[in-house]
Amino acid sequence: MWLMYSVLAACSFGLRGILYHWSSQQSLNRNVLLCGTFFMGALISGSCALLLHQAWTVTALIGVQMGLFSFGANASMFKGFAVGKASLVAILTGLPSVVVVFVAYLIWDERLNIMQFLAFVIIVIGILVVRYSNDITLKNLQGAGWGALALILFAANDLSSKWTTLVAAPLFPTLFCMFATGTVCFGLWWLRDQKQSDQQPTQVKVAATSGWTERRTFLFGMIVGITNVVGMIFILHGFDHGKAGLVSAVVALNVLIVLLYTRFVLKDKFSKMEQSGLALAFIGILMMKVVAS
Repeated sequence: MWLMYSVLAACSFGLRGILYHWSSQQSLNRNVLLCGTFFMGALISGSCALLLHQAWTVTALIGVQMGLFSFGANASMFKGFAVGKASLVAILTGLPSVVVVFVAYLIWDERLNIMQFLAFVIIVIGILVVRYSNDITLKNLQGAGWGALALILFAANDLSSKWTTLVAAPLFPTLFCMFATGTVCFGLWWLRDQKQSDQQPTQVKVAATSGWTERRTFLFGMIVGITNVVGMIFILHGFDHGKAGLVSAVVALNVLIVLLYTRFVLKDKFSKMEQSGLALAFIGILMMKVVAS
């Protein structure tokens, strides 16, 4: 069951990645987009909590921690993309599962057998090969600090998600706390952007002519938020049934969904390294299936 939930989470986050990829080509405010994304998550999870009469226990407050980690991870990733090599930041943000495996072993004594560990290594290598760029050298490591911070915070978010399942935190109240926290954080950043824009009227005029008003951007973010909350529901079920490191590694394969989108929809051609990475990732998934059966 954990493998099925993890694959479904990867598909949901992959669809989210496709929408993020498309929106990155538009002239819009990313903080407004993410505020709308988290707001939709809070709206859906809060409504589900009320409709299903789930208890609002103290353990649901772990969601606040998850929201802060998610906000910090996304903010660090975008900062890394802005000041450094996108390829390097992408590689670092593909490695949270390595941290998750190590920390889960230390604090929860989660051990992988030989086949699980081998499958885990193959999947991680596949992800790294897909994201690898030949222009990375020891003299070209701009953004590495922000990428490393994003890696740690993404891993912390996964570990927090696993923690909620260990303490039997209610699903939807926990997700509401997470998404509400993210909404507030990105909303405050949005307000900061507005203040800066007020001091630079020329930039406001340029942004206004792009067609992406703040209202339209927020509404599109709410559409993205549907894929995000569905992915979180699946990943929490995955953590509830499986080991944190394995679930984290499988979910990280969402990058392959985006890659398939660029190949078959945008008609981009795969490099030999991307083809090799895809093959390794799918081999790892098959090995996970064999181990789980």
